[in-house]
Parts: sequence; structure tokens; C-alpha cells
Amino acid sequence: MIKYFIYCRKSSEEEERQIISIEAQLTELRDFAKSQSLFVIKEYTESKTAKDPGRPVFNQMLEAIEKGTAQGILAWNPDRLARNSIDGGRVIYLVDTGKIQSLKFPTFWFEATPQGKFMLSVAFGQAKYYTDNLRENILRGIRQKIRRGELSAKAPRGYFNEPRLRTIEPDKKTFGKVKESLEAFASGQYTLTAIRDKMFFLGLVGKGGKPLHLSSILHILTNPFYYGHFQYRGEVHEGTHKPMISKKLFDKIREALVQNGKPRKKRGDKNFHFLGFATCGECGYAITAERKIKRNGKIYHYYHCTFKSKTVVCSQTRFLREEELANQVKGLVQKVSLPDEWREKYLERLEKETSEARHSSDVFVQNLRGKIAELKTKIDRLTDGYLGGSFELVEYQETKNRLLSEKKTLEEQLSDFERKGNRWLGLMRNWIIEANQALNLTKSENLPAMRDFLVSIGSNRRLASGTLSVDWKTPWNFLADLPDEVRSTEPIFSVNSFMWTLGESNSYLPDANRVLCH
Repeated sequence: MIKYFIYCRKSSEEEERQIISIEAQLTELRDFAKSQSLFVIKEYTESKTAKDPGRPVFNQMLEAIEKGTAQGILAWNPDRLARNSIDGGRVIYLVDTGKIQSLKFPTFWFEATPQGKFMLSVAFGQAKYYTDNLRENILRGIRQKIRRGELSAKAPRGYFNEPRLRTIEPDKKTFGKVKESLEAFASGQYTLTAIRDKMFFLGLVGKGGKPLHLSSILHILTNPFYYGHFQYRGEVHEGTHKPMISKKLFDKIREALVQNGKPRKKRGDKNFHFLGFATCGECGYAITAERKIKRNGKIYHYYHCTFKSKTVVCSQTRFLREEELANQVKGLVQKVSLPDEWREKYLERLEKETSEARHSSDVFVQNLRGKIAELKTKIDRLTDGYLGGSFELVEYQETKNRLLSEKKTLEEQLSDFERKGNRWLGLMRNWIIEANQALNLTKSENLPAMRDFLVSIGSNRRLASGTLSVDWKTPWNFLADLPDEVRSTEPIFSVNSFMWTLGESNSYLPDANRVLCH
């Protein structure tokens, strides 16, 4: 008597979802075996696509047949056994060698004859043709969606797949939460673990209500979908969906990832006001703080290099008391303050600049549009060159991704400028007032506030030989570089002419919004 194995397979892939479930297959095959008086000794089931060889349960069943445990297979249809040439050829070879004496299908008639084996190979070939043809049709549809600027995939967090229109739309429940998280991380005040906690607090959770995995958060932070582009097979495309953030904010997120991407160990809070504020001016390592308690019970805070470099011997052995460092911080804040007399003069001059700025704005917009058109031409030529065989795929993708990123940045600059107009005049006004109020900040004796102020208007804060130095951002470097004798005189606009050329270049505007709104 021939012994049979029942084999049921259900693919989880989109193109095979119409196939009946494993439970339904088992029910039908058990009834068929009973009606045909077939002796079934074991049932094999698995959820795996048959497009590619390597199904573990299927291989296990064939190995048992090769050992002689059974001599027949009962399946719903030949395409349940194989949709690729390797598995199909393996089944036919076992029939040729007599290891498989019988194949039974409720929907297909088979006999172990030359004609029967030929028809079986035709059935396997038809299954493979169906899979290949269906895959090509699916890819064709995906390519068409990409040409329309639509991502053919699961919507990223904050969006959802609209089944009726087959588009990706903002999710009202999570769109604002993801946007808030991205904006928070772009501020540079969060590490990956800290932003994970914030997202968990907002209700952005993973499976089982647990916090998102760090790799998932990193994918969110680096996904171009959120600023209007999307990536498919390594190539970036322009999307038609609603962006969540601007390209400018996305670039800030990438900068913050470099600075704060790695989780940091928490340390005890000993009220060190300037911990993590500066680095060593000689070896570049962090300046740490420690507390010393004198015999009289007084507590002092000292700052010094961590001496962690294994290649450079740091000579900065001096310990700087917190009081002395605070005085230097206060002095630097005073250095970028604007005298009252200068404030009035600058505000008066600013009023005269409004009409003159209109002409320079037109030139700026015209230059931006020219650069955008030039980039678009380069992208078109690059695509033509790739289709003509002049470029390899990797070179084409890297170059196109870079050009699209530059084009998106310029388009956002143009959109912002057309929307805001000569907003730099307002920003300049705010800066003048902010710089004038810097002196009041020093009088408040608020060390954290002065520290945060210096962090916002300067970078590369370093301590060497007991002296704190800062690289000032524009336009704060203008005030910091003024000699003391100039501060006591009337403002000379020929010396300070940089203030009245910023409207043409807009070079400081990317930082001004964050700095002046501090």
C-alpha cells in the first residue's frame, strides 16, 4: 500500500492571497483522501512562498520520501508544490527514480507515465509563468506609481494607506505627534534614547505598547518621505504626498544625529552649571567637573580636561573654579551686547533699508530660479545618459539623489523667500533688540540662562590655559570682534557695513530664526 504525505502551503505574499487557507486545504484533502481510500501517515504545512527554492518544510518532506518513509504526496494543486524550476524538477526526478509513485490532486489528474510527467512539468511551468508574469505586472504598476510620485509600500509612521484612493495620507492621530518629535530632535537637545522616551510619552509606541526600538526611531529620523521625497531601491524620487517637515529641518535632524545620536550615560546631578558646555582647547576632549569639599565644609566646583586621549598628551592640567568660569561667561555675554546709543542708530538705519531691499530681493529670486532650472536640466540629462548606457546604476542613483536633494533645498529657499519676503529686516530688528538686552542677562546672575545664550549664538566652546573662547555665529561675531575703543564711539556704518549687506546674501538667515527667537 502506498503511503501518502499531505502537503499544504499558503503564501503570505500579495499575489497569492486569493489561494484558500491552509485549514481549508487540509479539510478538502482529508475528505479527498477518505473518498479515495488513501493511507495518509503525516501532514506537512507551511506559510512560505514557492517562487524561490529553500522551503524548510517542503525539503523535510522530500528528504523523508527519499528515505522511503512515504511514496506519495497529496496536495491541493501542483502549484502548491512548486513555482520554481528547481523544486519542480526535483519532484519530477523523484517520480523518474520511483521514489514518488503517486501524486494526487483534487484539481489535477496525474499518472506516473511519460505523458503524465510531461503534463506535470507543464503544470509546474504554468505556475512559474503565472508567478513571473504577475510579478512583472506588479512591478509595472509600482513603476507607474513612482512616476506619479506615489510610494508603493506601507505608509511610514504618521501616515496611513488610503485603501479607496490607494494613496498615502496624513494620519490625524499620529501626524502631529511624529512632527513634534522630529522638530524636538532637530533642536539638538535630545539623544536617541531621550527622543524615544518623548515619543513614548506622546503615544508613539511599538508592538505590545512598548517603546519603539532605537533602529525604528533612526529610520524615522532619516526617512526622506517626511520632507516630500521617498526612496525606492536606493533611488530617491519626488513625492506628491503632503510633507510633514521641510528639507531644512531634515538637514538639521541629520546634524543632530551626528552630535547626539549615541545614547549617553546619565550621571548624578551635582548642580554643575557648565558640565558638557566646553571642550579642551588642546586635545579636544570634553571638559568635566568635580566637587571638592574643603576642611571648613565649603564646597567648590572645578572644571578640567578629562584627559581621555590615548594618542595626545594633554598639558591642560589647570583646574578652573566655577566662579572664575562664570565670570568669563558673563564677560563673553557682555562682549556681544549692543550699547543703547547704537541700538537707536541701527533701528533708524534699518527703516531706510526697507525700500532698497526690494530690488535686491528680485535679483535673489531670479538667481534661485536659474539654479533650480539648471539642476532640473542636469537631472534630465543624467536620466538620458543612464538610459543610453553612459552610467552604471550605482553612479546614476548616487548622482541623482544628490541633485534631487540640492534641488529640494533651493525650492524650499525660494518658497520661503517668496512667502516671507524681506523677513530679514524683521530678523535684524529682533537681533538688535536681543543684542541690546544681552547686558540685562548678565545682571540677572542666571548662570544657566547665560550658558544657554552662549550655546545658541556660538559654537566650538573650548577651554585652554584657564581661558574660555567661542566661535561666534553671524551676526554675533560682528559685536564680539569690535575693539573696546570702538564701542565707546558713535556707530560708524562704513565699519559696520556688513549689517546692510545681509539682505542681499541672506547668509545668516538659516540660523537667525532659531537664534533670535531664543
